Amino acid sequence: MKEAELRFRQIHLDFHTSESIGFIGSDFDPDQFAETLAKANVNSITCFARCHHGWLYFASKAFPERRHPHLQKDLLPQQIDACHRRGIRVPIYLTVQWDHYTATRHPEWVAQDEAGRVIGTPPFEAGFYQTLCVNTPYREFLKRHTAEILETFPTDGLFFDIVSPVACACRHCREQMLAAGLEPSNAETRRQFGLQTINGFMRDMTRFVRERNPDCTIFYNAGHVGPRHRPVKAAYSHFELETLPSGEWGYLHFPVTIRYARTLGLDCLGHTGKFHTSWGDFHSFKNLPALRFECLRMLAHGAKCLVGDQLIPSGRIDADVYGLVGEVYREVARKEPWCVDARAVTEIGVLTPEEFTGGAVGALPEAIKGATRILEQGGHQFDVLDSAGDFSRYRLLVLPDHVPVVGELAEKLEHFVASGGSLIASFASGMDEMQARFATDLFGVTITDPGPRDLNGNLVRGKAFERHDYCEYLLPKGAIGRGLPSTEHAMYRRGMAIQAGPDAEVLAAMVSSFFDRTYRHFCSHRQTPSSGLEVQPGIVRKGRCVYFSSPIFSQYNDNAPRWCKQMVLNALDLLLPEPLVRHDGPSTLQVSLTRQARQHRWILHLLHFIPERRSEALDVIEDVIPLFQVNVKVKAPASLREVAIVPEGVPLAFRIEAPYVVFDLDRIDGHAMVSLTFG
Repeated sequence: MKEAELRFRQIHLDFHTSESIGFIGSDFDPDQFAETLAKANVNSITCFARCHHGWLYFASKAFPERRHPHLQKDLLPQQIDACHRRGIRVPIYLTVQWDHYTATRHPEWVAQDEAGRVIGTPPFEAGFYQTLCVNTPYREFLKRHTAEILETFPTDGLFFDIVSPVACACRHCREQMLAAGLEPSNAETRRQFGLQTINGFMRDMTRFVRERNPDCTIFYNAGHVGPRHRPVKAAYSHFELETLPSGEWGYLHFPVTIRYARTLGLDCLGHTGKFHTSWGDFHSFKNLPALRFECLRMLAHGAKCLVGDQLIPSGRIDADVYGLVGEVYREVARKEPWCVDARAVTEIGVLTPEEFTGGAVGALPEAIKGATRILEQGGHQFDVLDSAGDFSRYRLLVLPDHVPVVGELAEKLEHFVASGGSLIASFASGMDEMQARFATDLFGVTITDPGPRDLNGNLVRGKAFERHDYCEYLLPKGAIGRGLPSTEHAMYRRGMAIQAGPDAEVLAAMVSSFFDRTYRHFCSHRQTPSSGLEVQPGIVRKGRCVYFSSPIFSQYNDNAPRWCKQMVLNALDLLLPEPLVRHDGPSTLQVSLTRQARQHRWILHLLHFIPERRSEALDVIEDVIPLFQVNVKVKAPASLREVAIVPEGVPLAFRIEAPYVVFDLDRIDGHAMVSLTFG
């Protein structure tokens, strides 16, 4: 796929439209539709062939019965024709695992759980979320449907929606598992078979499409991209990161996901929405500062932009929506030249526990969220990795809380450190999968015992308790405690019981409470206070490796103790004393560095938008709070010819304070871009 095929200013236009509504498309005007998009600087829009209700929005010869019963105009061909005449791409949307028409007429094609129940929407609940199984004859329908689209329309791309692993126990899956020598009554077997099934479906469908169209883009959407996508990335032309911050994804999902997805070598689209909440929120509008932040943050991370919308049943495009989108996309268009073929410049790799513990929309591992929060607030440049990643690209790796280290990964880490790299690990990271022993001596610690148990005999280490029943206290000293008072600091989740070897340095001791909180003995409202007794190491350094016995990243994600963040950042300063970027702005300032190799320049993005919890349900951004007189240091790799604010082209005075180039920004209004040109 050519780079130019994936545009910077895209729309995803939902059109899930009930058969209970009449006059579908009656107000659709193709010229008004395309002209509204063009005025809003949109250069690609995903339009619907078939929706979650199961209806088609064109005159199908293969499946005429599926054409929406109240469709007044064939929307899809007119949308494609009008947009193409204005140079706007039109990828085509096809639903896969949700299709109400198919599920109600072919219940034997619906996925089943281990009890034989339908997976998805129950009979008396509103929704089209019954999950269809692609191991049934439904797959053949999908192929015939896709083939008709490819044969009928000039197809720029295909967006296959709802394509996820399902632990299905339907007759077809049971028979295939048995034929493969697998036991379908085993839950883990069904889970693994579900992953194999969906990966096989995607590979099969991509081959099918490529036989008919070698050039169109192909994407399979599951609402999340993570380590499970690495083995099947060849089925994709690119990744679209569906991540609507005001929906179930939240504002942290995108930075975690893009930092991982961009390491897989495919072009990436960020995918937010114009909705105040999430999909199907008709006649609602995202605040302009929020949409600005979400799109500009995509650019800052090397992604292109996509905004989700939903066309109302009449087919009339909403001029007010595209007034909002247009204001943002005009800014994106001005800044686009400094984002074309831009790749992230990073020096830290964070291994995600998602590879080992799983992850999904709204269910990312706590530790990767906590690590992302800390590193972003510290201004560090980092990627999110899995164990198959290329460690040689980084100066330092972080293993947050739950990264088991066995076999090949242990060897890779030991080679990384032997080659000059540094490591930070915490809690169970570095241990074997059973959390019984450390699988490497890199950290200079051993486990002494499993730690305390509750009154029912359950291990309590790593768990969160409402009243911090098993709290312990870190006593940082010296450099690891910089910026903190030299006293006990509460660590609300109990850590690993460890001891340090003779070649390790204890940076902070762990202090016990008088006793753990149970109904048998307790003190005040929450945890028991410190006993003052140092009982074990809390933070240990061995050479270029630092280990925290506490699940410090999960703890920070819980309730953001500043001391947890500060000790992690202090550890980074010990191991990475000259990071790529430093600034004296607030911790709410996000900084990202990208490289445009052909232009011989780096681009520094500075973003200052603050999501606030102004409601019970979601975070919003309503105001832009400017920053003034921000001092920035960038560790430039070569002699600089120019530093300038772009796209305005305003030169900045700079000075060299080796190894940094230093400059000042008078004002940041939400987003600033600084070009550093070498030569």
